[in-house]
Amino acid sequence: MSDPGHLVMELSIRQEATGMLTRSVNAHHVRAVLLAAERRGVATGPLLARAGLSPALAEEPLKGEWTPAPITAPAQAQAPVAAQAPAPAESEARVPAEQFGQLVRMLWATLDDELIGLGGAPSKVGTFATMAHVVVHGSRDLREALRRAGAFYSLFPGGPRFRLVEPVAGLAWADGVDEARMEFDVSGYDDPLHFGAESTVLVAHRFAGWLVRRRIGLRRVEFVHPEPRHAREYALLYGAPCVFGAARTAAVFDRSDLDEPVLRDAAALKVFLRRAPVDVLVGADYGTTATGRVRHLIGRSLPAGPVPTPEELAGRLSVSPQTLRRQLAAEGTSYQRLRDQVRRDHALAELTGGRISIERLSRRLGFSEPSAFHRAFRRWTGETPRAYQARARARDTRGAPDPMPRTRDPWGAADATPRARDPRGAPDPAPRAPGQQP
Repeated sequence: MSDPGHLVMELSIRQEATGMLTRSVNAHHVRAVLLAAERRGVATGPLLARAGLSPALAEEPLKGEWTPAPITAPAQAQAPVAAQAPAPAESEARVPAEQFGQLVRMLWATLDDELIGLGGAPSKVGTFATMAHVVVHGSRDLREALRRAGAFYSLFPGGPRFRLVEPVAGLAWADGVDEARMEFDVSGYDDPLHFGAESTVLVAHRFAGWLVRRRIGLRRVEFVHPEPRHAREYALLYGAPCVFGAARTAAVFDRSDLDEPVLRDAAALKVFLRRAPVDVLVGADYGTTATGRVRHLIGRSLPAGPVPTPEELAGRLSVSPQTLRRQLAAEGTSYQRLRDQVRRDHALAELTGGRISIERLSRRLGFSEPSAFHRAFRRWTGETPRAYQARARARDTRGAPDPMPRTRDPWGAADATPRARDPRGAPDPAPRAPGQQP
């Protein structure tokens, strides 16, 4: 007899691959929004009724929604979600995305705060829209767009601090010349269920992809907070390995993505803002291409089980292996290349987490022996796994995020931190994040 748990997981994978979960929201996020409302003295019953949601959502207990995993040392990050014993799973109940979006919009209007009371100070309704207009009308590429967005938010007291980090080639302590990071400081958030941190990273990532008309593939996402009970939802939201208990909250992606041109105009922005927050906060955005779907399905298999074969992937996507191979080739990639990329991303996330031996990691990633993993890792990064792990630990022992002072010139004042500077010479300001909701 088949294992019921396995069947449920397989159904979930098939639903995600075909987009069936992308228009719904985990009930945890509804409860997080309701908690934010209650803490600001807003009655949640009328909000739920007007959004067409069950009153029972307001009656479920909010305490104990997440279970902090123990940290052995203050400066040592926890392992990624799949690399440690999972936190107790919360309910799989989901609500329609449109109703969740209506709930959030009503709370924006009630509080006149796009951060629904979770930020250090209110972010008045319309702030995100104004930032988006500044970015769309004045940015040549994604690099400039992110800098402008961050500089705009540096003018306001609320919201997270943000900076774009590009390591400088040739520095011994750099994390690799092919990575870029959006680093957030959410320490000022009043955010017990971490919805503010989650949505800040998500909005920044989704808005970046919208600007360039394609998904920005994340290598990993790092969070300062402990692993939450709804951690499984993170795979659906970010489509990348996640590290909890990290030194900083950050989204890590390919540095080359920063060179992508901004392709949106005022007309497209009008439609985007009208659909907010549903199209930004809800569901997965990796399912628009064969490459995105294959990357996601391979990522879901690691590190708990073997990487699916091309035939297995084709079956899950309801196409023939030959069709899948042609689709990937048309998008300039292949099964082998995607498998290596996902293995690399999981390896970097696991080593950043710092709680797994290299020998065990090589087995989890499907390598026949540690020496094969060493050779592959050196090919991916130019260094050994042990050297990368040592640098990741050294970086985290520095503790709190680097200071990010407000700049006098919001459109380009220099950041004195060397690794935050564009190697072409352009300064990178270190202002606040573009993660406020529209």
